[in-house]
Amino acid sequence: MIFTAWFRVAVLCACTLAGAAQAAPLPALKIDAGAVTVSGLSSGGYMAVQLHVAWSSVFKGAGVVAAGPYYCAQGLVALATTRCLSRSSAPPVEALVTTAKSWAAIDAIDATSHLHASRVYLFAGSKDSVVAPALVSDLKRFYEAFVPSAQIVYRTDVPAEHGMPTDDFGSACAFKGKPFINDCDVDVAGDLLKHLVGALAPRNDGTLRGRLVSFDQLDFVADDRGTGAKGWLFVPADCSAASTPCRLHVALHGCLQNLDAVGEDFVRRAGYNRWADSNRIVVLYPQTSAAATNGCWDWWGTTGIDYAQRSGAQLGAIVAMVERLAGTTPRCTEALNGWHAWGGRAVWSGIGSVSARGSGQKLGWWWQSTSLRESPRGHFVKGTC
Repeated sequence: MIFTAWFRVAVLCACTLAGAAQAAPLPALKIDAGAVTVSGLSSGGYMAVQLHVAWSSVFKGAGVVAAGPYYCAQGLVALATTRCLSRSSAPPVEALVTTAKSWAAIDAIDATSHLHASRVYLFAGSKDSVVAPALVSDLKRFYEAFVPSAQIVYRTDVPAEHGMPTDDFGSACAFKGKPFINDCDVDVAGDLLKHLVGALAPRNDGTLRGRLVSFDQLDFVADDRGTGAKGWLFVPADCSAASTPCRLHVALHGCLQNLDAVGEDFVRRAGYNRWADSNRIVVLYPQTSAAATNGCWDWWGTTGIDYAQRSGAQLGAIVAMVERLAGTTPRCTEALNGWHAWGGRAVWSGIGSVSARGSGQKLGWWWQSTSLRESPRGHFVKGTC
């Protein structure tokens, strides 16, 4: 099994370096399922919060740069573009806490009790003109309803504009614009990783031993759910054929920061890889598509009203990637598409046509037969086990 994982990563690397157009499947590695964390910037920050709250049994900590509280937009773009960016009015934090608790009670999201053991890192640039810094304070109040204050780091002392702060790459700290990575003499990626996973060995500022490889994201979700065809994965050399499990961190870009907008700047220069390289941390970089509004992750309902719940298409796809990396065995069922719909594995998407529940992949007519793979729970895609 270890040899197989190493071989698949090696093939992935070779294909990527050769410039192959077709991304390879995401490999299964040896990942510690109890050491999975997530972080993100802007829409990626909102998405990181959604993943952390909805799937708190999976994600043990979250780092958030420039984003507000869970379910801030409440499914309305009008709220997303006003109170959740400029904070034209304060988000109703107490009501959002109540929503999370009520959704947990009906099993729409994981039990909020999982959050009690989490660690949270929050960053608000004091010069951010896109996401009002006070929104991060609102997020802190949301988290304090579930996470002990001692486990929350909240940083507001850097005069940063809207972007990912680093200590040696990007635009001037006060500049707003692509690639939304700002040289502020502050290593936020390193700071948040240290808080979320504990003490780290010094970062590798030289040539990285690990490899950055691309993979096929449409193996996890339909191509009309705002998710790009290709994602990226950083695999430290010590994790390619590891006998001891490696940790996993999911890093989410912001709006106008995906591959279509800034190329590989975020996946290579946001600051995660050099810490991951020397600390046996695999980094997953999911990507939105060019069709996603401004390249943003869905934090107001473009993919469905359940976007912030476990059944949300983008949330389910990312957790499916995590489970693939961790070697979680999916469940597969082959049946007529109509039986999939009647069995809750698919939904009717037209007169006689069916789509997979969760991923939204089109399966065809009800009388056609399809094999569906379930990973994570409630998220179905075409495929065999």
